[in-house]
Amino acid sequence: MSATTQNVYARIPAVDKVLVALDSRELPPLPIPLVTDVVRTAVDLLRAEVKEGAEAVPEFDAFVDGVAGEIDALYRSRIHPVINGTGVCIHTNLGRSPLGGDVVASMLDVGRFYNNIELDLDSGERGKRGGFLEKCLANLVGAEAATVSNNCAAALILILKHLGNGERNEVIISRGELVEIGGGFRVPEIMEASGAKLVEVGATNKTSLEDYAQAIGPRTGMLLKVHRSNFWMGGFTDEPTTEELVTLGHEHDLPVVEDLGSGAMISTESLAPIPHEPTAAEVLQRGVDLVCVSGDKLFGGPQAGIIAGKANLVAGIKKEPFFRALRCDKLILTGLQETVLAYLRNPAGEKPDLPLIRMLSATVEDDLRPRAEAILAQLKPIAELQSGTVESIARCGGGTMPKAEIPSLALDLAPQSMSVTKLAARLRVRDLPVMGYVAENRFRVDLRTVFPEQDAKLVENLLAIF
Repeated sequence: MSATTQNVYARIPAVDKVLVALDSRELPPLPIPLVTDVVRTAVDLLRAEVKEGAEAVPEFDAFVDGVAGEIDALYRSRIHPVINGTGVCIHTNLGRSPLGGDVVASMLDVGRFYNNIELDLDSGERGKRGGFLEKCLANLVGAEAATVSNNCAAALILILKHLGNGERNEVIISRGELVEIGGGFRVPEIMEASGAKLVEVGATNKTSLEDYAQAIGPRTGMLLKVHRSNFWMGGFTDEPTTEELVTLGHEHDLPVVEDLGSGAMISTESLAPIPHEPTAAEVLQRGVDLVCVSGDKLFGGPQAGIIAGKANLVAGIKKEPFFRALRCDKLILTGLQETVLAYLRNPAGEKPDLPLIRMLSATVEDDLRPRAEAILAQLKPIAELQSGTVESIARCGGGTMPKAEIPSLALDLAPQSMSVTKLAARLRVRDLPVMGYVAENRFRVDLRTVFPEQDAKLVENLLAIF
């Protein structure tokens, strides 16, 4: 190490000295070990830069300021509530479907106290995990039996491990259904992870029943249909109906499975002016042996994978050794249980009292516009902010119903004393962050996805910034 490097190296602040300096700063309530770790990492990084040839180190106060900023950023990265003004109802980055108040209250009680998750209260002996929930789910979708895993991808893996293994491990699927879900995960990769062998049939845009029939052989374990919940195809396209696949499968004594994904349980067109999304009950009525859907999408519950269909197949899946690794815990089972009960307590076709259902059903004139006018009245004193409303389009999101466009209403904010991007950044770092979107050099907050009880906090955030 050269003399110059040694001199620079000597000016690197000690961890203890930085910690003492941070005592005088207003820092978020992070535990001391986490704060110390941030400081030590920053000091180690500075040392590495000097060793690599850096000829200067920051002034001590500037260095401490930088560390304080990293501590703030770390605290903001914890999971905590945000205001969703994006207009995307099932926003994967923001936790997908929000849970109902009754659902959360039940989860709170089960989490705080002991519970009967695996206890038969009548006999006092060990009971069946999730038995009541499974009965409710089967009743809701009209299935012989049902069970749950920790998400829909896990549900598909469990189905494939049970039906697509051993000497009959080939699973036939159309090339037009080899979809990619969130985070870069693709159906073919999920299938391969299960140990099943993928057999692709047809073309991207056209697959015939004959394509399936010709691919069936002695090693075929099942026919798989994957609903295109996050994209659509148009133009020169064709595919067999579910009923036709079921007939073919049963002619060859092969189970037919549909990965429905989106999790709709009631007619989506009854909620908003959007297309119809197939429900699990409809698919089962068409004759499929098993269907799997997500719990945290259009179903409106916590993250889970719901499997429903023939009782013997569901029972076989539950005996798979891998089932235990993918099962849900007491809180998820409770949340699902209360969400299903919200559906079952309503007559067929009526809307359950769940946040997502209310959000999708809200009307612009009766629900959103009065709230917008009340908010704008409170923002009027801010001279540095031009505010109004604009008609917008909300989306279902979460990889569901990509063609659905829901008429909505957004706050239209034009800051005069800062850029739109700076306003967006400042709103993101509030104690209750606000997520909106920038369009036409305006910052917009779609009120369809903002809870009415958050309106006051939204106003408070904007008043504080300006």
